[in-house]
Amino acid sequence: MSFATAASDLRLARMRSRMKREGIEALYLRDTSNIAWLTAFDDVFDDERAHAVLVTADSCVLHTDSRYASACRFAAQGSQVEIDDTRVGHASWLASMQPDAREIAIEDDMPLLEFRALERAWQGSAPSLLETSGFGVSLRAVKDSYEVERLVAAQAVTDAAFSHIVSFMKPGMTERMVQIELEDYMTRHGARGLAFSSIVATGANGARPHAIPGNTRLEAGQCVVMDFGARALGYCSDMTRTVFLGEPSAQLAHAYEVLRSANEQVEAMIRPGVTGAQAHQLAEDVLAQGGYAGAMGHGLGHGVGIDIHERPVLSPRNDKPLEAGNVVTVEPGIYIEGEFGMRLEDFGLVTHDGFRVFTQSTHDLVII
Repeated sequence: MSFATAASDLRLARMRSRMKREGIEALYLRDTSNIAWLTAFDDVFDDERAHAVLVTADSCVLHTDSRYASACRFAAQGSQVEIDDTRVGHASWLASMQPDAREIAIEDDMPLLEFRALERAWQGSAPSLLETSGFGVSLRAVKDSYEVERLVAAQAVTDAAFSHIVSFMKPGMTERMVQIELEDYMTRHGARGLAFSSIVATGANGARPHAIPGNTRLEAGQCVVMDFGARALGYCSDMTRTVFLGEPSAQLAHAYEVLRSANEQVEAMIRPGVTGAQAHQLAEDVLAQGGYAGAMGHGLGHGVGIDIHERPVLSPRNDKPLEAGNVVTVEPGIYIEGEFGMRLEDFGLVTHDGFRVFTQSTHDLVII
């Protein structure tokens, strides 16, 4: 049995166990990330929403089309996943499967157009459509060893890209030039793509957490925020580093010291039982003690996996305790409108007794 097949069997068992606990007889999946996670298929899925899966207590059938059928059948060898490429729409296919269930559970992020198609698909008596709440994404929040290996591999590419970019960038370059070089390096050194479009923001632009790199030129005396990540083996990485163009001013050096302390104190306290809200509040407290109360503005972190934003989140809204197997970012930021911004982000695994950081790039001041 291949490692991927074993992973798929384990995940299908977890899904069926939860279905049984919640009284779900049939589950219909359309989210591609949920399907990719459940099947553990490599090199099959892309950005198209072209697949559906029906899971019951004794079957797991993936409906796809001719563009993907051959790859799906190859990937499914030895697994419990059956492949069906009948040339009908997903709603008609589901109705033709006639699952022996009074209700069919669906994902809560299904587009309304698809929901209406399901309502129309049955002629005569149709089963009820039961809306679930984050059924797939909540299962994905606890990573298995197979996923952890892939997340670590994605971060290794990202760390290598940071080492490269700090030797490449210099005053006079534009943000966009740095972004292109950063992303090109990742794709040439192991990435199958980008986890997201990279952020490179210098000077006052750094005060915009999701700044889009443009023609602003790097200047001596500024700091530069770079937020980027590779996608490798189907999984994302995510890191942010702030570097300095020449010796930082006393203000910038102090702000970075406070930022680093917030990051490291949170990483030291993360373990099972700590809530996302508690982790966020500690970061806010450290920033406030350093003179930067209210300067962050966003949540402290988020889950990472097949998608760049997953559960759980580290934010005031999350009062649920973290579990071993969660993978989260820790990314405190300081943003002073019109002056500067900085952020320091790692991501890693919640273990049974702490937090294993995947990010290997230094927290020390990096001066270019």
